[in-house]
Order: sequence, then structure tokens, then C-alpha cells
Amino acid sequence: MTLRSLWFCLFTFLMSLPAMPLRAQEQVVVNTVTRPPFSMPLGGQEVGFTMDLMREVSRRLNWDMRVKRVESFEQMLEEVERGEADMAAANVSITAGREAVMDFSQPIFESGLQIMLHEDDVSEPSLMAALLSWDLFAAIGIAFVLLLVGGMLMWLFERRAQPYFDRPLKDAWFPSFWWALNLVVNGGFEERVPRSFLGRIFGVLLVLSSLFVVSVFVAKITAAMTVDAINGSVNSVNDLYGKRVGTIQGSTAAGFLDRREIDYVAFPGLDKMLKDFEDGDTRIVVFDAPVLNHYVRTEGAGIGHVMGRTFLTEYYGIIFPQGSEKVEPTNQVLLQMQEDGTYETIYRKWFGRRS
Repeated sequence: MTLRSLWFCLFTFLMSLPAMPLRAQEQVVVNTVTRPPFSMPLGGQEVGFTMDLMREVSRRLNWDMRVKRVESFEQMLEEVERGEADMAAANVSITAGREAVMDFSQPIFESGLQIMLHEDDVSEPSLMAALLSWDLFAAIGIAFVLLLVGGMLMWLFERRAQPYFDRPLKDAWFPSFWWALNLVVNGGFEERVPRSFLGRIFGVLLVLSSLFVVSVFVAKITAAMTVDAINGSVNSVNDLYGKRVGTIQGSTAAGFLDRREIDYVAFPGLDKMLKDFEDGDTRIVVFDAPVLNHYVRTEGAGIGHVMGRTFLTEYYGIIFPQGSEKVEPTNQVLLQMQEDGTYETIYRKWFGRRS
């Protein structure tokens, strides 16, 4: 048999073999809820940081991912707990309570809570506002009266003992006021040292009281600026007591407010909370920092203002029914994505470079 005939027979044999079927994709149901920028519908597509992450995980594990968008966070988790969905992904905080009844992947995002105020309620301390405050004008008026009275008393004590004060009453009020003002500010004039016994005692009292007068001016300016800042904004969690605060029921933010014994309005979902905030009924919101920051950069621009740094650091993860076999392969792929830079690429797409 020739070599050509041998190759022909081998080719014919291989062609007669049944085709090997490709490994079929496993269909997985991923529950999610609208939480921009982690998960949201846009133009008929499921987009967001977590959706991009899940799409890449599914591609690497040959999953046919079907996204099921539900109405509430509670429904999303309850269906996973009952095994009606293979997993849930959005901004799901890893907590001990959830881990007790379900399984988490390794953390996929580091987050925290933040406070959002209405833009109209945010003001910075203003030196000009402090200088134009009624409190400061009152302090200046009181100081003027005290200096005028002090100068006239010195005129009364010194008019027969010192030439500077030897003038009639109608001509004495301004020189006397000017002398008292210079005494307070500069320590007085060397050539106009009081000569009478009462004048010297009174002069010493004026110098000592000048410390009080100057401190009043400084205190009034500082107090006016501080009050303006306190009345205009909330700067920390401690400022939330006694105010109308909104958050989402069952969230980690709600749990935090409960522990701090801060009263709040619990909304069933993000849309309702933000609608109430935009209407001005709720003017303070405590919720996940990345969600609030995305809101003020997009549809909430000019409406909301996020205050201060994040607090109560927390981590998001993908959540599975307890005992799910999909946890381990998901973690392996997430680690691969961390190592090969895919995770960083997705992160920068939605949040920019990490600080």
C-alpha cells in the first residue's frame, strides 16, 4: 500500500467518526437589583461594575448567564436563600447575618457609608458673613460705648491735672474717646500718662479690660463663622440626631443607624428614597458611598452633595445559596482576574483610578 493510499484510508476513517459535541454552557440565574453604578438597565442592556464582572466570570466558566432584575434587595436575597436563583450580585455587603444562611464569594469591592445633603443645605464658613453679622455689629457698638464712657470718665478725672484733657465738655468727647481707644490698642501715650490718683487707677483698669475687649471681637467672629457652618450643614454622624434621615430598609446603613440609635425613615428601595430626597421631604440620606457619589455626578448633579469621608468600611461580594458548588470556581476566576489585570480594567471603567 502506498503512502498516499494510507493517508486516504486514515482520512476516511476519521471522517466516519461521530462528531465530538462541545461542552454545553451551563445556564445560571443571577439575581440583581438596580444600584447604579453596580447594576442598572440601560438601552436594553444589563450594565454596571458588578454586571461587567459577572459577565467576565460567566465567560471564563462557560456559563450562560441570565440576569433576573427584581424589585427589592430583600427579594433578591430571599430567592437566592431559597435556591430559586444561582447567585445574586449588585452591591451586596458581606455581613455575618447573611453569611450564616448563604455563602459569599471573596470580596469584589471595598466600600463604606457616607452622608448626602441637599445642595441648598450646604454652606462653608464665610468670613464676610461673619463680619456682617448682627452679633459682631452689637459687639462693636458695645465697645464704642465703653470706650466713649471710659474716655469721658478719664476727662473728668484728668481735666484739671493734664493739659490734653483741659477743654470744655463739647470739645472733649472725641479726644477723650481717641485717648481711650489708643490706650486699649497701643497701651496709651507716654506723654499723656494719667496724673491724678483716680485717673491712674482708672487707666490701669482700662488697659486690663482691653484684653477682654479684644477677646470679645475674636470670639464673636469665630462664633459667627462656627454657627454659620453648623446651621448650614451636617459634618459627621453625630450631627444626625434629631434630623430627618433617610436610608433603605434592611441595608447595612439602616443597621448602623439602629446601633447608633439615630431615627430614620426606611424606604423600600433606592428609587423611592431618591425621589423623596429630590422632592425635599428628606434632606439627609445615609447610604453606600459609591451609590451616592454616582448619583451626585449624574442625575443628582446640583441636587445632592456628599459630605466628608466614608465610615463603616464594608466589602461587597457575590452571594450564593448555602453549599453552592459555584462558589469555589467563582473565587478561582476572581483571583485570576485580579492577577491578570482584568479586574482593574473593569474597576477603572466605572470608578477611575484608585486613590
